[in-house]
Amino acid sequence: MGPTSQRKRGALVGKCRAGRATKLMVYANSAGLPIGLSLADGSRHDCVLVEQTLDAAFIKRLPQKLIADRAFDSEKLAARLRAERGIELIAPLRRTSRSRHQDGRALRRYKRRWKVERLIAWLKRFRRVASRWERLVEPYLGFLCLACIRILLRHHAAAKA
Repeated sequence: MGPTSQRKRGALVGKCRAGRATKLMVYANSAGLPIGLSLADGSRHDCVLVEQTLDAAFIKRLPQKLIADRAFDSEKLAARLRAERGIELIAPLRRTSRSRHQDGRALRRYKRRWKVERLIAWLKRFRRVASRWERLVEPYLGFLCLACIRILLRHHAAAKA
């Protein structure tokens, strides 16, 4: 096995800080349950993947507010989401962004972003999701969807009990 056979290859595998990886974008509701997900190569920026993830939602009606982290602070993205989809983007300002006023009332909703982080932790508990071993994207996306279904069923069973 030479050094070329040890490299990670396949669709949607790109360079990132950790080496070569696949980026997982997850979209959750207010309870922290999965609503949509999409995959991209690791070198893509998060702002580019927002619309792709919203289009891949499991539900038809999208929420009015989208809570995201600092990486999503983009005036172009916020204007595009507001104009095309009627979604308000709530993201804290980056340190390098121009000084503009940010409403503190809307930013209080940012405190609930931990629910998305919890959802990602739930997804990473599944061994086939935590590490991508598949060369093709379709089996990996299938395992991600199965993990989402299991999370939704577990929540539904707990709500009935």
